[in-house]
Amino acid sequence: MMSEKESNILNKLYFISGCMFVFALMVVFKLTKIQFVEGESYRALAEKRTLKDVIIPANRGNVYSLHGNLLATSVPKYDIRIDLLASSSRDFESYIGGLCDSISNFYNNSSQDLQKRIRKARANKNRYFLLARNLGYSDYLNFRSFPLLNLGAYKGGLIVDQKTKRDYPLGAIAQRSIGYERTDDDGFITRVGIDGAFGKDYLRGVDGKRLKQSIGKGQWKPIDDFNQIEPQDGYDVYTTLDVNIQDIAHHALLEQLEIYKADHGTVVVMETETGEIRAISNLGKNASGKYYERLNYAIGESHEPGSTFKLMALAVALEDLKIDTTTLVDTKNGILSFYGKKVRDSKDGGPGEISVGQAFEVSSNTGIVSAIHEAYKNDPSSFVDGLYRMNLHDSLGLTLVGEGKSIIPDPRIKNNRWSGIALQWMAYGYGVSLTPLQTLTFYNAIANGGTMVKPRFIKEVRAIDQTVKVFGTEVINPQICKPETIKKLQALLKNVVEKPHGTGHRLYSENFSMAGKTGTCQKNYTNKEQLNYISTFSGYFPADSPKYSCIVVIHEPDKSVGYYGADVSGPVFKKIAQKIYTDAPTVASIEKLNLKSKIVEREYQDYYEISQNYKSIMPNLKGMPAMDAIAILENMGLNVTIIGRGIVRKQSVKTGQKVTLQTNITLELS
Repeated sequence: MMSEKESNILNKLYFISGCMFVFALMVVFKLTKIQFVEGESYRALAEKRTLKDVIIPANRGNVYSLHGNLLATSVPKYDIRIDLLASSSRDFESYIGGLCDSISNFYNNSSQDLQKRIRKARANKNRYFLLARNLGYSDYLNFRSFPLLNLGAYKGGLIVDQKTKRDYPLGAIAQRSIGYERTDDDGFITRVGIDGAFGKDYLRGVDGKRLKQSIGKGQWKPIDDFNQIEPQDGYDVYTTLDVNIQDIAHHALLEQLEIYKADHGTVVVMETETGEIRAISNLGKNASGKYYERLNYAIGESHEPGSTFKLMALAVALEDLKIDTTTLVDTKNGILSFYGKKVRDSKDGGPGEISVGQAFEVSSNTGIVSAIHEAYKNDPSSFVDGLYRMNLHDSLGLTLVGEGKSIIPDPRIKNNRWSGIALQWMAYGYGVSLTPLQTLTFYNAIANGGTMVKPRFIKEVRAIDQTVKVFGTEVINPQICKPETIKKLQALLKNVVEKPHGTGHRLYSENFSMAGKTGTCQKNYTNKEQLNYISTFSGYFPADSPKYSCIVVIHEPDKSVGYYGADVSGPVFKKIAQKIYTDAPTVASIEKLNLKSKIVEREYQDYYEISQNYKSIMPNLKGMPAMDAIAILENMGLNVTIIGRGIVRKQSVKTGQKVTLQTNITLELS
């Protein structure tokens, strides 16, 4: 019989065995659960920590001028790195010398030093060693052909990081109007100018994706040397800007700002019939006294227009038949008083008793104010309604963001903008507020016979050679005034320049005609210590058959040098008008020539059809000119080697065969 002691020991063994068995069952259960129940989630977590999809930004579409000059483009840049653990010892030793020689020849540095650094990095198990940074596309292709790198990602360790940089060939010229679109770390998008306004719908494109693997220390490398989803480039936008006119406007404004030491200024040139903006320049002074495109003042800066608003005031009164240009007004020795507030003429003593037309031409504040006061003192709302009929209270609805708000006081609206002197002050451009482009839009309507057209910055959107969308002329108001009113206003604007008594007469030239209105508006006038001026000239040219309208606004010129609109802004207008007038080719006198070539057209059609139909399939290039064949293959992302000269006689890859990126193609020419 078993002793009691032996029995206790045996029981303990049974107990321990039972516990171990239960523990083993629990382990098996847990492993089974992890493997089959929770396996997917754990595998997903592991992949999440070691693998990730990286967004490949699409190449942003280009922005072009009216005549095809490049204004903004996305330039691809490439960083070349190498995973030094990817290649075998045999391949590494075979090709490391050639790789270092190729790179040293490219950079003109020491091959031996580079090889030492690479060998040290391999010993340290560096899987993300930088070989080259910010390469252009041709240099990138060159690097891919270097020894070891030409083995690809798996055998050679090639790692390619691509990024795009927005480049502006014109530099600072029209920088704010061409603009940009930027996204910060929080996802907030800043949109400026044309590039910003048309980014979402046209320029951005569709981003691609690429799978990358973690290699430690916060570094990631592509798993393959191709993309999972290829990015789709954005559309190209063709603007209405004319580079030649833009250059003229920019430098004319810059020169005047420097002469008068002004704070900032803007110039806009618009085509009268279409509303297409041919030039827009916005220059502001920085702390060092240099001028650059700081803000888009033409679109965003709403301010009191001063005497340029007298045209709007007279338009209302003439349209309502309250006055005529021959109506006599008494300027009261150059001073009028309303509720203790005085309206003064710039000339002491005033011009005396003169017609409304003359009051406009000499820019008499008292003359214009007297005429509007007598016409609307008992019904100021009808004056405001007249401004409304001409859409002066509306925004222009521009595609570019940041348009300033127009302000028109209204006695029926309780917002503290209307007072006992509001009507009188509005008559000569105070108490109201317009942006330079809003003012120009009205003057442009006068120039083209009364049709108010919306300012337009975009001509069309294209995808290579296909037109995606055309932007035509948009009419805000088909007729802001009766034709007879328009003719009277046109005559007044012409007289401002041509008549000896006109405020713009010093701008007169016998060689070309122009019409417009000077404006000198006080700024910060509530504080005499901060009192400054805004100098303006707005008009169009030629005077009799206007082609372009233009506005020049210069803020805070040095008062010791000068501040009147005729002196400060007027010369800029004249210089722009004169250069455009003298530089414009006489297109109508050139005989139309028909120089079509059937051979050239056939070759182009062959090229176009092939380039559109073949994306990853090898096309038939036999018989094509070498230049066209090379362009097609390079656009497909293939590497091309040429033997001989002439047209394609033989191709190394058969027609219809599927090809991948960077496939080497040899063309034999004859």
